[in-house]
Amino acid sequence: MKFDEVILGRRSIRGYKPDPVPRELIEEILALAMRAPSSMNTQPWNFYIVTGEPLERIRAGNTERMLAGVPQSREFRTGPPFAGQHRERQIGIAKQLFAAMGIAREDKEKRQDWVLRGFRQFDAPVCVIITYDRALDGSDDTPFDCGAVTNALVNAAWSRGLGAVINSQGIMQSPVVREHAGIAEDQVIMKAIALGWPDWTFPANSVVSERKPVAEAATFVGFD
Repeated sequence: MKFDEVILGRRSIRGYKPDPVPRELIEEILALAMRAPSSMNTQPWNFYIVTGEPLERIRAGNTERMLAGVPQSREFRTGPPFAGQHRERQIGIAKQLFAAMGIAREDKEKRQDWVLRGFRQFDAPVCVIITYDRALDGSDDTPFDCGAVTNALVNAAWSRGLGAVINSQGIMQSPVVREHAGIAEDQVIMKAIALGWPDWTFPANSVVSERKPVAEAATFVGFD
C-alpha cells in the first residue's frame, strides 16, 4: 500500500477471524513501528505479545473481575472523564458503533456484552501490550513517545492486511494482565492493542470514525 492508502483506509477493527497471526509477521510489524520518533531517541517502549492460552486466561480474568465489580487498576493515569466537545465525539462514535451492531439504547444486555468485548480484547487472536520503563515514570515525553509507536504499529499492521484497535479496557485489570503476560516489575503497563485478521462480516468493522476538518484543528501563523 501507498502511505496515503494506509492512513486514509485504516479503521479500528473490533471483530476478528480466529486465524492465528504468524510470529514472523508480528516481528516485521514491530520492526517498522519502532522507527517511530522518540524524545532524544530514548525508545521507552516495550511490547508483550500474547496469544493462545495465556490470552484466554487474561480474557477470563478481566471479565470475571469486571462482573464482580472489582475496581479498575490501570497503571497509567486515566485522568478526568471527557467533557464538552471531546465527550460529544466519544458519544458520536458510540452511536455509530451501536447503530452498526443494532444495539438499542434500552438493550442493557447487548450494551454490557459490547463493553465486555473490550475486556476480552475484542476476541482478537493476538494482544500486544505496550509498556514503558518504570525508570521513566512521570516523564511527559514517555507517553507521547509510546503514543507515536502505537500509531506506527497499527498503521504498519494495516499495511500488511491486519486489523487492530487500541484498547484500554483490556489492561484495566492490571494484576491479571501482569500475571498471565509475565510482565516484568520494571515495566509500567500503558495500553493494549487487539490484533488479527479482520472479519469483514462483523458489522462494526464497517464504521469509519469522523475527523474534524483541518480548518478547525489548525492555526496558521505568518502565512500570506
